[in-house]
Amino acid sequence: MCSPLLFRPLHRLGLLSAAVVLVSGCASVSPDGLRGQVQALTAGRTAGVETTLPSADPLARSQAQTAVAQALARPVTLESAIQIALLNNPGLQARLSDVGIADAQRVQALTLPNPHLTLGRLTNLHEREIERSLAFNLLEAITLPWRSQWQNQRAELAVLQVAQDAIVLAADTRRAWLRATAAEQVAVAYDRMHEAAQAGAQLGQRMVQAGNWSRLQQAREQAVLADSSAQAARARLNAGTAREQLTRLMGLSELPTQYTLAEQLPALPTALTPSDGLETQALQERLDLRAARQQLDSIGQRQGWSGANALFGNIGLAYKNNLLTDRASGQHSTTRGWELELPVPLFDWGGAARARAGAEVEKSAALLQEAVVRARSEVRAAWLTRHTAYELARQQRDEVLPLRRLITEETTLRYNGMLVSVWDLLAEARASTQAVAHAIEAQRDFWLADTDLQLALTGTSPGSLLPLQSGTNPSNSSASH
Repeated sequence: MCSPLLFRPLHRLGLLSAAVVLVSGCASVSPDGLRGQVQALTAGRTAGVETTLPSADPLARSQAQTAVAQALARPVTLESAIQIALLNNPGLQARLSDVGIADAQRVQALTLPNPHLTLGRLTNLHEREIERSLAFNLLEAITLPWRSQWQNQRAELAVLQVAQDAIVLAADTRRAWLRATAAEQVAVAYDRMHEAAQAGAQLGQRMVQAGNWSRLQQAREQAVLADSSAQAARARLNAGTAREQLTRLMGLSELPTQYTLAEQLPALPTALTPSDGLETQALQERLDLRAARQQLDSIGQRQGWSGANALFGNIGLAYKNNLLTDRASGQHSTTRGWELELPVPLFDWGGAARARAGAEVEKSAALLQEAVVRARSEVRAAWLTRHTAYELARQQRDEVLPLRRLITEETTLRYNGMLVSVWDLLAEARASTQAVAHAIEAQRDFWLADTDLQLALTGTSPGSLLPLQSGTNPSNSSASH
Protein backbone atom coordinates (compact mmCIF):
# COMPACT_ATOMS: atom_id res chain seq x y z
CA MET A 1 0.00 0.00 0.00
CA CYS A 2 1.19 3.57 -0.65
CA SER A 3 1.70 5.86 2.29
CA PRO A 4 -0.24 9.16 2.32
CA LEU A 5 1.67 12.12 0.86
CA LEU A 6 1.82 15.48 2.54
CA PHE A 7 1.69 18.24 -0.06
CA ARG A 8 3.47 21.55 0.36
CA PRO A 9 1.78 24.71 -0.91
CA LEU A 10 1.26 24.25 -4.61
CA HIS A 11 3.85 26.66 -5.98
CA ARG A 12 4.22 24.60 -9.11
CA LEU A 13 1.69 22.56 -10.97
CA GLY A 14 4.38 20.02 -11.81
CA LEU A 15 4.88 19.10 -8.16
CA LEU A 16 1.16 18.51 -7.71
CA SER A 17 0.92 16.47 -10.89
CA ALA A 18 3.84 14.25 -9.88
CA ALA A 19 2.42 13.62 -6.42
CA VAL A 20 -1.05 12.87 -7.75
CA VAL A 21 0.30 10.45 -10.34
CA LEU A 22 2.35 8.69 -7.63
CA VAL A 23 -0.61 8.22 -5.29
CA SER A 24 -3.11 7.24 -7.96
CA GLY A 25 -0.57 4.90 -9.52
CA CYS A 26 -0.38 2.92 -6.27
CA ALA A 27 -4.02 1.89 -6.57
CA SER A 28 -4.52 -1.52 -8.12
CA VAL A 29 -7.11 -4.26 -7.75
CA SER A 30 -6.05 -7.15 -5.52
CA PRO A 31 -5.43 -10.30 -7.60
CA ASP A 32 -7.54 -12.45 -5.25
CA GLY A 33 -10.18 -9.82 -4.54
CA LEU A 34 -8.99 -9.45 -0.90
CA ARG A 35 -10.04 -13.05 -0.19
CA GLY A 36 -6.65 -13.73 1.33
CA GLN A 37 -7.32 -11.10 3.98
CA VAL A 38 -10.69 -12.68 4.76
CA GLN A 39 -8.97 -16.06 5.03
CA ALA A 40 -6.43 -14.65 7.49
CA LEU A 41 -9.15 -13.20 9.71
CA THR A 42 -11.18 -16.42 9.78
CA ALA A 43 -8.17 -18.57 10.71
CA GLY A 44 -8.77 -20.08 14.12
CA ARG A 45 -12.32 -18.75 14.29
CA THR A 46 -14.29 -21.22 12.12
CA ALA A 47 -15.54 -23.48 14.92
CA GLY A 48 -12.13 -25.04 15.41
CA VAL A 49 -11.86 -26.21 11.78
CA GLU A 50 -9.05 -24.97 9.56
CA THR A 51 -10.17 -24.70 5.97
CA THR A 52 -9.78 -22.55 2.89
CA LEU A 53 -12.36 -20.21 1.44
CA PRO A 54 -13.53 -20.59 -2.16
CA SER A 55 -11.38 -18.92 -4.77
CA ALA A 56 -12.50 -16.89 -7.76
CA ASP A 57 -10.17 -18.93 -10.00
CA PRO A 58 -12.14 -21.43 -12.15
CA LEU A 59 -9.53 -24.16 -11.67
CA ALA A 60 -9.58 -23.73 -7.88
CA ARG A 61 -13.37 -23.87 -7.91
CA SER A 62 -13.29 -27.11 -9.87
CA GLN A 63 -10.86 -28.58 -7.36
CA ALA A 64 -13.14 -27.42 -4.52
CA GLN A 65 -16.11 -29.18 -6.08
CA THR A 66 -14.05 -32.35 -6.33
CA ALA A 67 -13.13 -32.06 -2.66
CA VAL A 68 -16.80 -31.56 -1.75
CA ALA A 69 -17.85 -34.65 -3.72
CA GLN A 70 -15.15 -36.71 -2.01
CA ALA A 71 -16.24 -35.51 1.43
CA LEU A 72 -19.88 -36.41 0.68
CA ALA A 73 -18.88 -39.91 -0.36
CA ARG A 74 -17.81 -40.56 3.23
CA PRO A 75 -19.87 -40.13 6.42
CA VAL A 76 -20.10 -36.39 6.98
CA THR A 77 -18.35 -35.45 10.20
CA LEU A 78 -18.54 -32.15 12.03
CA GLU A 79 -15.30 -30.97 10.47
CA SER A 80 -16.17 -32.03 6.93
CA ALA A 81 -19.61 -30.40 7.14
CA ILE A 82 -18.02 -27.05 7.99
CA GLN A 83 -15.44 -27.46 5.22
CA ILE A 84 -18.16 -28.23 2.68
CA ALA A 85 -20.21 -25.22 3.77
CA LEU A 86 -17.28 -22.80 3.54
CA LEU A 87 -16.33 -24.11 0.10
CA ASN A 88 -19.78 -24.59 -1.37
CA ASN A 89 -22.28 -22.20 0.25
CA PRO A 90 -23.47 -19.82 -2.51
CA GLY A 91 -24.38 -17.09 -0.04
CA LEU A 92 -20.80 -16.95 1.24
CA GLN A 93 -19.53 -16.91 -2.32
CA ALA A 94 -21.72 -13.89 -3.01
CA ARG A 95 -20.42 -12.13 0.09
CA LEU A 96 -16.83 -12.85 -0.98
CA SER A 97 -17.67 -11.28 -4.32
CA ASP A 98 -18.78 -8.19 -2.38
CA VAL A 99 -15.23 -7.90 -1.05
CA GLY A 100 -13.94 -7.89 -4.61
CA ILE A 101 -16.50 -5.24 -5.48
CA ALA A 102 -15.37 -3.12 -2.51
CA ASP A 103 -11.75 -3.49 -3.64
CA ALA A 104 -12.65 -2.41 -7.17
CA GLN A 105 -14.59 0.56 -5.79
CA ARG A 106 -11.55 1.50 -3.73
CA VAL A 107 -9.36 1.54 -6.81
CA GLN A 108 -11.99 3.41 -8.79
CA ALA A 109 -12.25 6.09 -6.09
CA LEU A 110 -8.46 6.51 -6.08
CA THR A 111 -8.35 6.92 -9.83
CA LEU A 112 -8.51 10.55 -10.86
CA PRO A 113 -11.49 11.41 -13.06
CA ASN A 114 -10.67 12.03 -16.66
CA PRO A 115 -10.09 15.68 -17.57
CA HIS A 116 -12.67 17.47 -19.70
CA LEU A 117 -11.65 18.59 -23.17
CA THR A 118 -13.73 21.43 -24.58
CA LEU A 119 -13.57 22.41 -28.26
CA GLY A 120 -15.37 25.38 -29.78
CA ARG A 121 -15.50 27.22 -33.10
CA LEU A 122 -16.85 30.77 -33.19
CA THR A 123 -17.07 33.00 -36.29
CA ASN A 124 -18.27 36.47 -37.25
CA LEU A 125 -17.85 38.66 -40.33
CA HIS A 126 -14.21 39.41 -39.62
CA GLU A 127 -12.83 36.70 -37.34
CA ARG A 128 -12.85 33.00 -36.68
CA GLU A 129 -11.94 31.74 -33.21
CA ILE A 130 -11.16 28.17 -32.20
CA GLU A 131 -11.37 27.49 -28.46
CA ARG A 132 -9.57 24.57 -26.78
CA SER A 133 -9.79 23.94 -23.05
CA LEU A 134 -8.56 21.09 -20.82
CA ALA A 135 -10.01 21.11 -17.29
CA PHE A 136 -10.03 18.84 -14.24
CA ASN A 137 -11.28 18.93 -10.64
CA LEU A 138 -8.48 20.40 -8.54
CA LEU A 139 -9.91 19.45 -5.13
CA GLU A 140 -10.04 15.76 -6.02
CA ALA A 141 -6.36 15.87 -6.92
CA ILE A 142 -5.40 17.68 -3.70
CA THR A 143 -7.35 15.35 -1.42
CA LEU A 144 -6.32 12.15 -3.19
CA PRO A 145 -3.85 11.01 -0.46
CA TRP A 146 -6.48 11.40 2.25
CA ARG A 147 -9.13 9.74 0.15
CA SER A 148 -6.68 6.89 -0.37
CA GLN A 149 -6.56 6.32 3.37
CA TRP A 150 -10.35 6.49 3.71
CA GLN A 151 -10.95 4.06 0.87
CA ASN A 152 -8.46 1.62 2.37
CA GLN A 153 -10.40 1.78 5.63
CA ARG A 154 -13.66 1.09 3.80
CA ALA A 155 -12.11 -1.95 2.13
CA GLU A 156 -10.87 -3.16 5.53
CA LEU A 157 -14.40 -2.79 6.91
CA ALA A 158 -15.76 -4.86 4.02
CA VAL A 159 -13.18 -7.57 4.74
CA LEU A 160 -14.13 -7.59 8.44
CA GLN A 161 -17.82 -7.89 7.64
CA VAL A 162 -17.38 -10.77 5.20
CA ALA A 163 -15.05 -12.54 7.64
CA GLN A 164 -17.85 -12.35 10.20
CA ASP A 165 -20.23 -13.88 7.66
CA ALA A 166 -17.84 -16.80 7.12
CA ILE A 167 -17.47 -17.33 10.87
CA VAL A 168 -21.23 -17.22 11.40
CA LEU A 169 -21.72 -19.71 8.55
CA ALA A 170 -19.23 -22.09 10.19
CA ALA A 171 -21.04 -21.76 13.53
CA ASP A 172 -24.46 -22.24 11.93
CA THR A 173 -23.20 -25.33 10.10
CA ARG A 174 -21.79 -26.72 13.34
CA ARG A 175 -25.16 -26.22 15.04
CA ALA A 176 -27.01 -27.77 12.11
CA TRP A 177 -24.73 -30.82 12.09
CA LEU A 178 -25.16 -31.28 15.85
CA ARG A 179 -28.94 -31.02 15.56
CA ALA A 180 -29.14 -33.33 12.54
CA THR A 181 -26.90 -35.99 14.08
CA ALA A 182 -28.67 -35.85 17.43
CA ALA A 183 -32.08 -35.88 15.76
CA GLU A 184 -31.25 -39.06 13.85
CA GLN A 185 -30.08 -40.75 17.05
CA VAL A 186 -33.21 -39.61 18.92
CA ALA A 187 -35.39 -40.85 16.05
CA VAL A 188 -33.79 -44.29 16.32
CA ALA A 189 -34.44 -44.30 20.07
CA TYR A 190 -38.11 -43.37 19.62
CA ASP A 191 -38.48 -46.07 16.98
CA ARG A 192 -37.27 -48.60 19.54
CA MET A 193 -39.73 -47.21 22.06
CA HIS A 194 -42.50 -47.51 19.49
CA GLU A 195 -41.52 -51.13 18.86
CA ALA A 196 -41.86 -51.85 22.58
CA ALA A 197 -45.30 -50.19 22.60
CA GLN A 198 -46.33 -52.29 19.57
CA ALA A 199 -45.29 -55.45 21.35
CA GLY A 200 -47.36 -54.45 24.38
CA ALA A 201 -50.41 -53.64 22.27
CA GLN A 202 -50.20 -56.94 20.40
CA LEU A 203 -49.86 -58.87 23.63
CA GLY A 204 -52.79 -56.98 25.12
CA GLN A 205 -54.94 -57.87 22.14
CA ARG A 206 -54.13 -61.54 22.63
CA MET A 207 -54.94 -61.24 26.33
CA VAL A 208 -58.35 -59.81 25.48
CA GLN A 209 -59.00 -62.56 22.95
CA ALA A 210 -58.10 -65.12 25.59
CA GLY A 211 -60.49 -63.47 28.03
CA ASN A 212 -57.75 -62.57 30.53
CA TRP A 213 -57.93 -58.81 30.06
CA SER A 214 -60.64 -56.19 30.12
CA ARG A 215 -61.26 -53.66 27.39
CA LEU A 216 -60.03 -50.91 29.74
CA GLN A 217 -56.62 -52.55 30.07
CA GLN A 218 -56.41 -52.97 26.32
CA ALA A 219 -57.40 -49.34 25.75
CA ARG A 220 -54.54 -48.18 27.99
CA GLU A 221 -52.03 -50.13 25.93
CA GLN A 222 -53.54 -48.77 22.72
CA ALA A 223 -53.17 -45.24 24.11
CA VAL A 224 -49.51 -45.92 24.89
CA LEU A 225 -49.06 -47.20 21.32
CA ALA A 226 -50.73 -44.11 19.82
CA ASP A 227 -48.56 -41.79 21.93
CA SER A 228 -45.34 -43.59 21.02
CA SER A 229 -46.34 -43.56 17.35
CA ALA A 230 -46.84 -39.79 17.45
CA GLN A 231 -43.52 -39.27 19.25
CA ALA A 232 -41.70 -41.42 16.69
CA ALA A 233 -43.32 -39.50 13.81
CA ARG A 234 -42.32 -36.15 15.32
CA ALA A 235 -38.79 -37.44 15.89
CA ARG A 236 -38.49 -38.50 12.24
CA LEU A 237 -39.87 -35.12 11.13
CA ASN A 238 -37.37 -33.32 13.34
CA ALA A 239 -34.54 -35.42 11.90
CA GLY A 240 -35.67 -34.64 8.35
CA THR A 241 -35.95 -30.89 8.86
CA ALA A 242 -32.62 -30.75 10.72
CA ARG A 243 -30.98 -32.60 7.85
CA GLU A 244 -32.47 -30.17 5.34
CA GLN A 245 -31.12 -27.23 7.34
CA LEU A 246 -27.65 -28.76 7.16
CA THR A 247 -28.09 -29.45 3.46
CA ARG A 248 -28.94 -25.80 2.78
CA LEU A 249 -25.97 -24.51 4.73
CA MET A 250 -23.63 -26.84 2.85
CA GLY A 251 -25.03 -25.46 -0.40
CA LEU A 252 -26.15 -28.80 -1.76
CA SER A 253 -28.74 -28.83 -4.52
CA GLU A 254 -27.59 -30.52 -7.70
CA LEU A 255 -24.86 -32.37 -5.84
CA PRO A 256 -25.77 -35.71 -4.23
CA THR A 257 -27.78 -35.03 -1.10
CA GLN A 258 -28.14 -38.65 0.06
CA TYR A 259 -25.15 -38.35 2.32
CA THR A 260 -24.72 -40.13 5.60
CA LEU A 261 -23.92 -38.49 8.90
CA ALA A 262 -21.50 -39.66 11.53
CA GLU A 263 -23.29 -41.89 14.01
CA GLN A 264 -22.18 -40.24 17.24
CA LEU A 265 -21.93 -36.76 18.70
CA PRO A 266 -18.54 -35.67 20.03
CA ALA A 267 -17.83 -36.91 23.54
CA LEU A 268 -18.11 -34.50 26.43
CA PRO A 269 -14.81 -32.91 27.53
CA THR A 270 -13.30 -34.09 30.77
CA ALA A 271 -13.41 -30.56 32.25
CA LEU A 272 -14.34 -27.00 31.31
CA THR A 273 -12.04 -24.03 31.17
CA PRO A 274 -12.73 -21.37 33.82
CA SER A 275 -14.42 -18.11 32.93
CA ASP A 276 -11.45 -15.95 33.97
CA GLY A 277 -10.32 -13.66 31.18
CA LEU A 278 -13.06 -14.58 28.72
CA GLU A 279 -14.51 -11.08 28.55
CA THR A 280 -11.07 -9.61 27.91
CA GLN A 281 -10.47 -12.18 25.20
CA ALA A 282 -13.75 -11.24 23.51
CA LEU A 283 -12.92 -7.52 23.59
CA GLN A 284 -9.56 -8.21 21.97
CA GLU A 285 -10.53 -10.78 19.35
CA ARG A 286 -14.14 -10.23 18.27
CA LEU A 287 -14.33 -9.03 14.70
CA ASP A 288 -17.53 -7.02 15.15
CA LEU A 289 -15.80 -4.92 17.82
CA ARG A 290 -12.81 -4.43 15.55
CA ALA A 291 -15.15 -3.31 12.77
CA ALA A 292 -16.92 -0.88 15.11
CA ARG A 293 -13.59 0.64 16.18
CA GLN A 294 -12.50 0.90 12.56
CA GLN A 295 -15.77 2.59 11.66
CA LEU A 296 -15.35 5.14 14.45
CA ASP A 297 -11.78 5.94 13.40
CA SER A 298 -12.78 6.33 9.78
CA ILE A 299 -15.70 8.64 10.52
CA GLY A 300 -13.57 10.67 12.94
CA GLN A 301 -10.87 11.22 10.33
CA ARG A 302 -13.42 12.32 7.74
CA GLN A 303 -15.11 14.77 10.08
CA GLY A 304 -12.72 17.64 9.40
CA TRP A 305 -13.15 17.39 5.65
CA SER A 306 -16.93 17.25 5.59
CA GLY A 307 -17.46 20.98 5.85
CA ALA A 308 -14.59 21.80 3.51
CA ASN A 309 -15.90 19.41 0.90
CA ALA A 310 -19.35 21.00 1.06
CA LEU A 311 -17.79 24.48 0.79
CA PHE A 312 -15.08 23.88 -1.81
CA GLY A 313 -16.26 20.74 -3.51
CA ASN A 314 -16.15 22.15 -7.08
CA ILE A 315 -12.74 23.78 -7.44
CA GLY A 316 -11.76 23.43 -11.07
CA LEU A 317 -8.52 24.16 -12.94
CA ALA A 318 -8.41 24.54 -16.72
CA TYR A 319 -5.77 25.24 -19.35
CA LYS A 320 -6.90 27.16 -22.44
CA ASN A 321 -5.33 27.55 -25.87
CA ASN A 322 -7.43 29.68 -28.26
CA LEU A 323 -6.61 30.43 -31.88
CA LEU A 324 -7.98 33.67 -33.44
CA THR A 325 -7.85 34.11 -37.24
CA ASP A 326 -8.57 37.34 -39.15
CA ARG A 327 -10.67 36.24 -42.07
CA ALA A 328 -9.65 39.18 -44.27
CA SER A 329 -5.88 39.12 -43.80
CA GLY A 330 -5.46 35.51 -42.73
CA GLN A 331 -3.31 36.50 -39.76
CA HIS A 332 -3.37 34.22 -36.69
CA SER A 333 -3.06 35.03 -33.02
CA THR A 334 -2.96 32.55 -30.16
CA THR A 335 -4.00 33.18 -26.58
CA ARG A 336 -2.96 30.80 -23.81
CA GLY A 337 -3.63 30.76 -20.09
CA TRP A 338 -5.06 29.13 -17.00
CA GLU A 339 -8.51 29.37 -15.58
CA LEU A 340 -9.45 28.65 -11.96
CA GLU A 341 -13.06 27.97 -11.03
CA LEU A 342 -14.04 28.63 -7.39
CA PRO A 343 -17.47 28.28 -5.78
CA VAL A 344 -18.84 31.41 -4.11
CA PRO A 345 -20.14 30.51 -0.61
CA LEU A 346 -23.24 32.66 -0.56
CA PHE A 347 -25.74 30.11 0.68
CA ASP A 348 -23.98 26.96 1.90
CA TRP A 349 -21.10 27.51 4.34
CA GLY A 350 -20.81 23.82 5.21
CA GLY A 351 -22.51 24.11 8.59
CA ALA A 352 -25.01 21.35 7.92
CA ALA A 353 -22.27 19.02 6.66
CA ARG A 354 -20.16 19.64 9.77
CA ALA A 355 -23.17 19.04 12.03
CA ARG A 356 -23.93 15.80 10.22
CA ALA A 357 -20.33 14.67 10.54
CA GLY A 358 -20.36 15.39 14.28
CA ALA A 359 -23.61 13.46 14.72
CA GLU A 360 -22.16 10.51 12.77
CA VAL A 361 -19.13 10.44 15.09
CA GLU A 362 -21.38 10.45 18.15
CA LYS A 363 -23.52 7.69 16.66
CA SER A 364 -20.49 5.56 15.80
CA ALA A 365 -19.07 5.99 19.32
CA ALA A 366 -22.41 5.00 20.86
CA LEU A 367 -22.63 1.94 18.60
CA LEU A 368 -19.14 0.90 19.67
CA GLN A 369 -20.07 1.23 23.31
CA GLU A 370 -23.26 -0.76 22.71
CA ALA A 371 -21.25 -3.49 20.97
CA VAL A 372 -18.84 -3.68 23.93
CA VAL A 373 -21.70 -4.00 26.42
CA ARG A 374 -23.39 -6.65 24.27
CA ALA A 375 -20.16 -8.61 23.82
CA ARG A 376 -19.42 -8.78 27.53
CA SER A 377 -23.00 -9.80 28.32
CA GLU A 378 -23.07 -12.43 25.58
CA VAL A 379 -19.85 -14.01 26.84
CA ARG A 380 -21.21 -14.24 30.38
CA ALA A 381 -24.55 -15.65 29.21
CA ALA A 382 -22.90 -18.11 26.82
CA TRP A 383 -20.48 -19.34 29.48
CA LEU A 384 -23.29 -19.79 32.01
CA THR A 385 -25.38 -21.68 29.44
CA ARG A 386 -22.48 -23.94 28.50
CA HIS A 387 -21.61 -24.62 32.16
CA THR A 388 -25.22 -25.55 32.97
CA ALA A 389 -25.52 -27.66 29.83
CA TYR A 390 -22.32 -29.47 30.74
CA GLU A 391 -23.58 -30.31 34.23
CA LEU A 392 -26.89 -31.57 32.84
CA ALA A 393 -25.18 -33.69 30.20
CA ARG A 394 -22.80 -35.16 32.77
CA GLN A 395 -25.74 -35.94 35.05
CA GLN A 396 -27.50 -37.78 32.24
CA ARG A 397 -24.33 -39.68 31.31
CA ASP A 398 -22.98 -40.46 34.80
CA GLU A 399 -26.14 -40.79 36.87
CA VAL A 400 -29.37 -41.16 34.91
CA LEU A 401 -28.23 -43.68 32.29
CA PRO A 402 -26.46 -45.95 34.81
CA LEU A 403 -29.57 -45.88 37.00
CA ARG A 404 -31.78 -46.77 34.06
CA ARG A 405 -29.48 -49.65 33.13
CA LEU A 406 -29.56 -50.90 36.71
CA ILE A 407 -33.34 -50.65 36.83
CA THR A 408 -33.64 -52.49 33.52
CA GLU A 409 -31.33 -55.28 34.68
CA GLU A 410 -33.19 -55.67 37.98
CA THR A 411 -36.56 -55.63 36.24
CA THR A 412 -35.35 -58.32 33.84
CA LEU A 413 -34.16 -60.47 36.73
CA ARG A 414 -37.51 -60.11 38.48
CA TYR A 415 -39.34 -60.90 35.28
CA ASN A 416 -37.29 -64.06 34.89
CA GLY A 417 -38.19 -64.91 38.48
CA MET A 418 -41.85 -64.22 37.71
CA LEU A 419 -41.89 -61.40 40.28
CA VAL A 420 -43.01 -58.71 37.78
CA SER A 421 -45.23 -58.91 34.74
CA VAL A 422 -44.30 -58.48 31.12
CA TRP A 423 -46.04 -55.10 31.22
CA ASP A 424 -43.57 -53.89 33.82
CA LEU A 425 -40.74 -55.07 31.60
CA LEU A 426 -42.14 -53.26 28.54
CA ALA A 427 -42.78 -50.09 30.54
CA GLU A 428 -39.19 -50.14 31.77
CA ALA A 429 -37.94 -50.61 28.20
CA ARG A 430 -39.87 -47.50 27.13
CA ALA A 431 -38.55 -45.49 30.09
CA SER A 432 -34.99 -46.57 29.39
CA THR A 433 -35.28 -45.56 25.75
CA GLN A 434 -36.69 -42.19 26.78
CA ALA A 435 -33.68 -41.68 29.07
CA VAL A 436 -31.31 -42.43 26.19
CA ALA A 437 -33.06 -39.80 24.04
CA HIS A 438 -32.80 -37.23 26.83
CA ALA A 439 -29.09 -37.98 27.26
CA ILE A 440 -28.50 -37.43 23.53
CA GLU A 441 -30.37 -34.12 23.67
CA ALA A 442 -28.37 -33.02 26.72
CA GLN A 443 -25.11 -33.83 24.94
CA ARG A 444 -26.31 -31.90 21.88
CA ASP A 445 -27.27 -28.90 24.03
CA PHE A 446 -23.79 -28.74 25.51
CA TRP A 447 -22.12 -28.58 22.11
CA LEU A 448 -24.64 -26.00 20.90
CA ALA A 449 -23.83 -23.86 23.93
CA ASP A 450 -20.12 -24.38 23.28
CA THR A 451 -20.61 -23.14 19.71
CA ASP A 452 -22.31 -19.98 20.98
CA LEU A 453 -19.49 -19.33 23.43
CA GLN A 454 -16.77 -19.77 20.81
CA LEU A 455 -18.60 -17.42 18.46
CA ALA A 456 -19.07 -14.84 21.22
CA LEU A 457 -15.36 -15.01 22.10
CA THR A 458 -13.67 -14.70 18.73
CA GLY A 459 -16.20 -13.92 16.04
CA THR A 460 -19.31 -11.84 16.41
CA SER A 461 -22.64 -11.76 18.18
CA PRO A 462 -24.21 -15.25 18.28
CA GLY A 463 -27.67 -13.67 18.43
CA SER A 464 -30.32 -14.83 20.82
CA LEU A 465 -29.01 -17.76 22.81
CA LEU A 466 -31.47 -20.63 22.69
CA PRO A 467 -32.64 -22.13 25.99
CA LEU A 468 -31.69 -25.68 26.84
CA GLN A 469 -34.01 -28.23 25.22
CA SER A 470 -32.92 -31.42 26.97
CA GLY A 471 -35.80 -33.63 28.00
CA THR A 472 -38.38 -32.04 25.73
CA ASN A 473 -40.54 -33.92 23.29
CA PRO A 474 -39.37 -34.04 19.70
CA SER A 475 -42.29 -31.86 18.71
CA ASN A 476 -40.88 -29.03 20.80
CA SER A 477 -37.35 -29.25 19.41
CA SER A 478 -36.48 -26.87 16.62
CA ALA A 479 -34.10 -27.60 13.83
CA SER A 480 -33.51 -23.96 13.06
CA HIS A 481 -31.53 -21.36 14.87
